[in-house]
Amino acid sequence: MSNPIIKFKSCWDKAKSNSTLKHPSAVCVTTIDEHGFPSGRFVDLKAVDDSGFIFCTNLDSQKGRDIQRNPKVGLTFWWEAIGYQVRVNGFATQIPSTISEKYWKMRPRDAQITTLSCKQSQPLLSEQDLNKQFEEAKRNIGEMQIPKPENWGGFIVKPKSIEFLTFKESRLHIRELYSAFGDEWKKSLLQP
Repeated sequence: MSNPIIKFKSCWDKAKSNSTLKHPSAVCVTTIDEHGFPSGRFVDLKAVDDSGFIFCTNLDSQKGRDIQRNPKVGLTFWWEAIGYQVRVNGFATQIPSTISEKYWKMRPRDAQITTLSCKQSQPLLSEQDLNKQFEEAKRNIGEMQIPKPENWGGFIVKPKSIEFLTFKESRLHIRELYSAFGDEWKKSLLQP
């Protein structure tokens, strides 16, 4: 298979159909913080196509600020139940608001309220304060439709490389590295 995006979609479909995986769309997004250190956290992959990998977040969060400062991003998927790890390195750019609006509407209502009631990555005095903020926002919103906040959006990561690791019990894992050269991909095999 010469197109790693097609291969990725096949792996992801397998992960999504595996009933033992609770979060098959979870991806660790690694950014570079203001001190030059890597910073990883899990988000939900929304979509993937030949343009790249899409995830959404609070744009004022640490990852949002990190990407605005340095667009180099790493993505890591680990689907142990089906024996795959996928690593992606690429450049992130913000997606248009019309696209992030679509993903906002797909979020569960409590996730929308959490987004409105919290200042992601900011200091918090106590868990009680967090619960109080959430309950207050929930009361204030009532049954109203919740509009997408200006500071909530998404990023698309255009891959420069995609590495697939097929796990083997023997530890002789199969590693395939696809490197982007313009619109073409070059495949290499790597030792485990």
